[in-house]
Amino acid sequence: MKRGLLIFCLLFLPLAAHAIDARQFADPKQQEAYDTLTAQLRCLVCQNQTIADSNAELAADLRRQVYEMLAKGQSKEEIIQFMTDRYGDFVLYKPPFTAKTGLLWLGPAGFLLLGLLGVFWVIRQKKAAADPASGQAEKLAKIRRLLDEGDAS
Repeated sequence: MKRGLLIFCLLFLPLAAHAIDARQFADPKQQEAYDTLTAQLRCLVCQNQTIADSNAELAADLRRQVYEMLAKGQSKEEIIQFMTDRYGDFVLYKPPFTAKTGLLWLGPAGFLLLGLLGVFWVIRQKKAAADPASGQAEKLAKIRRLLDEGDAS
């Protein structure tokens, strides 16, 4: 049993090694900038992961590109500007609030508000339909008025 488990683990070892990003800088500031940038940029394939977390080939290419740009001495702002010029604001894991990204920021709150309004409207309609006393007084008054008019003529 132990031998089978060992063979199983050894078979999947190359997959685990492939997921590790072995890029290291000698300068701790550059390493910190690399870690920060890869955590701020979105994988365009996975869309809900940063390029640091993603195993997609495009994410690996973007990590390599960030590494090369930092190695050339470019700043974090220059790299972010390059990425947003090339891929748009969507490449940022937390895009800034602009006119173009306003729907991304306000859309969920708007849909939540519409849903709550719809729920309240349905509840109000059901209460009005289920409560016969609310409309009965008006009906009785109308019937009395019609009867009074019939007696008067």
